Amino acid sequence: METLANLESFVRSAELGGFSAAARRLGLTPAAVSRNVAALEGNLGARLFQRSTRSLTLTEPGERFLISIRDSLESLQAAIAEASADQEEPAGTLKVSMSPTFGIGYILPLLPEFSRRYPRVRPEWMFENRQIDLIAESYDVAIGGGFELTAGVISRALAPAHIIAVASPSYMAGKVPPHNPSALLELDGIVMRSLRTGRIRQWQMRDASGTEEPARLKETVVVNDPAAMRMAALVGMGVTMIAKPDALPYLESGELIRVLPHWYADAGPISIYYANRTLLPLKTRVFVDFVVETFQREKWPERFAGSLG
Repeated sequence: METLANLESFVRSAELGGFSAAARRLGLTPAAVSRNVAALEGNLGARLFQRSTRSLTLTEPGERFLISIRDSLESLQAAIAEASADQEEPAGTLKVSMSPTFGIGYILPLLPEFSRRYPRVRPEWMFENRQIDLIAESYDVAIGGGFELTAGVISRALAPAHIIAVASPSYMAGKVPPHNPSALLELDGIVMRSLRTGRIRQWQMRDASGTEEPARLKETVVVNDPAAMRMAALVGMGVTMIAKPDALPYLESGELIRVLPHWYADAGPISIYYANRTLLPLKTRVFVDFVVETFQREKWPERFAGSLG
């Protein structure tokens, strides 16, 4: 009878393309994963991988074996996880990545409630404006938008990420409000230059009828962070385009107003990303459920929609 560890080491190595990536996913050393796969090959009497210093590829018998066992392995893991879930208490370090502006504004305030529910889970939350490699960097969860889904990572949409044009009431006082995105060029603009590409981000705006127009802002103020764009707008430097969640508290207080209130740009969804749906550590599963529950309770999907005013 083959051990579950040997089978899982084989499947994850095949999915992720190497022993090192599989080891990070399984919480083992690459040597341990390699030994497990070698033991499996010895027991089967077949070579499952072609190994080289740069790559790990399935042999023909390896491909057939992967197809034969992958679904059964997932089902077995799900059954084990379900059987043990009621007997466990969530515990351990929960490593999460999220953007500073959204994470500090919306997710960090949830920490007291989450910690009361799950006191043995220790948060290690990273606030960073970059796309992480969830598995390679050993994160449990990421929250954000636009992540590429690599092997073994899934996403669950939480709310829309709509971009809206905002300015302070003092800046707009006495000015003629623009009636379409092209008229934004007549106002001072606060824009962001990407550190990765060196380019100014441009947006395509749409209205409720589906009409689309490019929105270009005058490069009056150039910064490299969404929070800096918002602050520059708050102090009256011009119009900026930021995610509605980032602007929402200031729209509700009246410190910012929407420019072109019937127009928005769609940046895709805000999502929560995590590994392997069927065998999540309990600490990860309860955090994902907690975040989804909070988004629904606070009606953030509706409140973050730029199409709803």
